[in-house]
Amino acid sequence: MAGSQELSGEYHPLPVYEDEDDEELLVHVTEGLKDSWHHIKNLDNFFTKIYHFHQRNGFGCMMLSDVFELVQFLFVATFSTFLLCCVEYDILFANQPVNHTHPGAGGRGFAPDRGKVTLPDAILPAAQCAERIQANSGIIFLLVMAATFWLYRLVKVLCSLLSYWEIRSFYTKALKIPSEQLCNCSWQEVQARLISLQREQQLCVHRRELTELDIHHRILRFKNYLVAMVNKSLLPIRFQLPLLGRGVFLTQGLKYNLELLLFWGPGSLFQGKWNLQPQYKRAGARLELARQLERSLLLLGVANLLLCPFILVWQGLYAFFSYTEALKREPGSLGARRWSLYGRLYLRHFNELDHELQARLSHGYKPASKYMNSFANPLLAVVARNVGFFAGSLLAVLIALTVYDEDVLTVQHILTAITLLGLVVTLARAFIPDEHLVWCPEQLLQCVLAHIHYIPDHWQGNAHKSETREELAQLFQYKAVFILEELLSPIVTPFLLIFALRAKALEIVDFFRNFSVEVVGVGDICSFAQLDIRNHGNPQWLSQGRTEASVYQQAENGKTELSLVHFAIANPHWQPPPESSLFIGHLKEKVQQDASHAQRLLAEGPLAASLLSDEGPGPVPDALLASVLTHPVLAERRLVAQPGSTASVTASILASLSSSQPSRHRSRPGEASVCNSQSPLLENSTAPSAPRPAPLSRSVLLSELASAEMSLHALYMHELHQQQAAARLAPQPSAQTASPPRLFDSRSQDRSLEVWEEESDETQQQQQQPEKS
Repeated sequence: MAGSQELSGEYHPLPVYEDEDDEELLVHVTEGLKDSWHHIKNLDNFFTKIYHFHQRNGFGCMMLSDVFELVQFLFVATFSTFLLCCVEYDILFANQPVNHTHPGAGGRGFAPDRGKVTLPDAILPAAQCAERIQANSGIIFLLVMAATFWLYRLVKVLCSLLSYWEIRSFYTKALKIPSEQLCNCSWQEVQARLISLQREQQLCVHRRELTELDIHHRILRFKNYLVAMVNKSLLPIRFQLPLLGRGVFLTQGLKYNLELLLFWGPGSLFQGKWNLQPQYKRAGARLELARQLERSLLLLGVANLLLCPFILVWQGLYAFFSYTEALKREPGSLGARRWSLYGRLYLRHFNELDHELQARLSHGYKPASKYMNSFANPLLAVVARNVGFFAGSLLAVLIALTVYDEDVLTVQHILTAITLLGLVVTLARAFIPDEHLVWCPEQLLQCVLAHIHYIPDHWQGNAHKSETREELAQLFQYKAVFILEELLSPIVTPFLLIFALRAKALEIVDFFRNFSVEVVGVGDICSFAQLDIRNHGNPQWLSQGRTEASVYQQAENGKTELSLVHFAIANPHWQPPPESSLFIGHLKEKVQQDASHAQRLLAEGPLAASLLSDEGPGPVPDALLASVLTHPVLAERRLVAQPGSTASVTASILASLSSSQPSRHRSRPGEASVCNSQSPLLENSTAPSAPRPAPLSRSVLLSELASAEMSLHALYMHELHQQQAAARLAPQPSAQTASPPRLFDSRSQDRSLEVWEEESDETQQQQQQPEKS
């Protein structure tokens, strides 16, 4: 798109939802509730606070969290000053003797006691401590800066608590959700009540109906832009180091500076926080706007450079107080992994809320950890075994000596030696692979894909390579790497702003002009967040013939298609735009087609024996997903020899999962579900049978079903994408031998089943011969 578009409705005029007298809503005032919740001016802020109020478990938890955050900052500042100025370390370390007196023998006079040092001996009196602080101008300056920031935070917290008290009243009076019931209410229920309330009381004055997508657009307006910038490779900053190789750098500090510059800071690209400034919508002003953005980046970088010492001191103190105790208690905690900030943006769907992303990545944590731990360096393993042996031997001797005589602990640095040796042993064990580990990287990567939903194309078939592991490590980094990056962020961020990001100023200006669209009643949003297949679909991801997007306009890695499926599953009552509805209908037909081709597999294969039995997993989401993920192992046994088998089995499980939860997709007439199977075979075969474990609560069960359904769709769409890519690279057959391509060839399936049956017969005959003899 050449510039910002302006739409007069949602995405396109929809007669079902749009009324002819929408303009009259601008002057309409309802006669319902008399509170100040109609015609809300800043709906972005209002909906965001409603969401945060729900996710943070109500007013009480939010108030305690904010208060303790203020107390924590005050504690770090005062305790650090106390440690610097009010402790006599020569006495504490016994470098300077301290004379204590006690009654002498026979009660005559006092005798010195030089063998005992107490903590009060090492703490200076208050007057002497105050003198030290006053004599150090640097500490006084830091304390003034800390006090100013703390007062700013105090005012902000007070204002926030006042506004959240209004949100509490809104939950209680308007949404009819008392505080004690908030923890038992899902966000989908809160969202449904907001949509219902819009019909009674006009929260948004520009339209009569409020949709799920409108709410997500307002809550995630700026996050959708960041997700799109990562998808189009504008972020993060990539670099090449001589010994460490390729890497990315995106920290909380850098992200905060980008949001300040682009979205809500002074001189940002947005005015009023929901409208892009008009000059950024004109292509003729792009060069001048790029120069302005370069100047803003330069000034912001210089400001970060000036504040670098103070931020660095705070980052170091906070990291010390936060992680030292955990490191002492559990030395291996720094070897654990976490999803990086870059990974959270790369793996995030458009219009995916924080709790949805967190739940999805939490499900993928164990598979990702297993995949990363499946790689072992034989050289490092040999070195680690020997280092662990020597360090463990020394540690064992020291521990045995302390058990025999506790006076050993009084030897100087003995506790330090024990702690360091324990740390060395723990680190050495981290490099020793599990002897019971079976190396199957492709299957492990499929398990990871089922939950994270996005991987680059070149990972498929290359899961065994170290390059794939290194790229996944950028998304799934060590906790120690995360801490190191955050500590270095105050130093690195200014230079990235001044040099690396300034070089991308023109690209950033073009991005916001080309990928911003104005929607009446919502404002300017990222056009990718519309989930519009026609404008941003990728022909390589089942959108061929339904998209008009150029290569520049297409979302990478199937982001538009997967985000559309995810949003439709998470919000089954949402009415997609026409092109997106056609895509969902096409996907549904494809699933049914592949499921019908796989009926014999489900009826005769060992996979069906567990799936279709009364004792099988039934509609339990984890069991259905596990059945698909273990399918590549069956494929290696020649059960199915063609490349489309995984897609067919996934489609079959998808259809069975959909038929086992028909009530989930009941919605208004005309709504399109992502997958709503009507196949009698699959419906009867996987319906829940009588004796089952006690079901979970309805909201939890629906959430798990939605998660499993999306995981299966991700596997299915990636499989079809790989087949389409392989078909493009394969040589075209001649006209005489060409035949229509088929995803699943039943004849080849018959041949593979016959081969499998013949092998089974031969095995049985070989087992019977020894018995006869």
